[in-house]
Amino acid sequence: MPAHTITLTRPDDWHIHLRDGEAMQAIIGHTAKQFARAVIMPNLKPPVTTVALAQAYRGRIEQALSACGVSKADFTPLMTLYLTDKTDPDEIARAHEADSIVAVKLYPAGATTNSDAGVTDLLGKCSKVLEMMQRVGMPLLMHGEVTDPEVDVFDREALFIDRVMIPLRKSFPELKVVFEHLTTKEGVDYVRDASGPMAATITAQHLLYNRNEIFKGGIRPHFYCLPILKREVHRQALVDAATSDSPRFFLGSDSAPHAKGLKENACGCAGCYTAVHALELYATAFERADKIDRLEAFASFRGPDFYGLPRNKGVVTLTREPYVVPLEVPYGSETLVPLAAGETLPWRML
Repeated sequence: MPAHTITLTRPDDWHIHLRDGEAMQAIIGHTAKQFARAVIMPNLKPPVTTVALAQAYRGRIEQALSACGVSKADFTPLMTLYLTDKTDPDEIARAHEADSIVAVKLYPAGATTNSDAGVTDLLGKCSKVLEMMQRVGMPLLMHGEVTDPEVDVFDREALFIDRVMIPLRKSFPELKVVFEHLTTKEGVDYVRDASGPMAATITAQHLLYNRNEIFKGGIRPHFYCLPILKREVHRQALVDAATSDSPRFFLGSDSAPHAKGLKENACGCAGCYTAVHALELYATAFERADKIDRLEAFASFRGPDFYGLPRNKGVVTLTREPYVVPLEVPYGSETLVPLAAGETLPWRML
């Protein structure tokens, strides 16, 4: 008989977008309820490029948490710096000394939301920074897509491996690297077999859906994210990786809030909002694969082990009862539509 409840060591989200201001205030409680820690993406406007900006952003996050009744002991934001062509290696050294900053994020220029200030030539412009990161053990979190407009959107991750990841690993073999929001079989094979300190995050949407979901009955903008959903063969490869014994694959939701009007738009924004029901989505994906017993390792153990942080002490419980995903949730003065809005999931977090 299937279990009626699942108790997990309290998990962490190793890739989350919280935004800022009233938008952050509206949604931050969702992440704090589900996770003990989260790696906060730095692609604000302007981007979080220095230790001072990261510490100021962390302060605003803590104020927003306090305003919704969450104590510092209940949720810890883990900050990142936004890598640019002009990042100073000394800034990396300062980030390493700052307890709250755990990684540096690579956005290839033009790859996704607020990535215009991103890197144009990783090895050509950032070698000294990468050398410093390798020396101090600071992980590089990589949005793994090439931005060449001639490359098909469904092929950008696979080409990123050949054009960027392999040359990077040859030049900096001891650099800790996280291949963020992995989406392809090629990515799974590379991460699984690569030498050196390598890992990858996987989102709930890429475990649950293939690219057909974007087009069922017409364009469904709330299933549009970057990297985009791929073919079924890639989804199955991600499920196999997430539910395997490999320590290299762990939870990173890439939950990305956008106001409803900016998604349901002639040029809609990329991003799926999953923070309000992330664990319910992941539990559904693992159960469909008949691997629910592997969820705790994926959600609670592998991430902190890779980052060299202690595993959490508390627990969360999921119960087998229907959970209807809200049609909309408040988002400042507007609303946003969560992934799978209106659908019923088989698990509910208590």
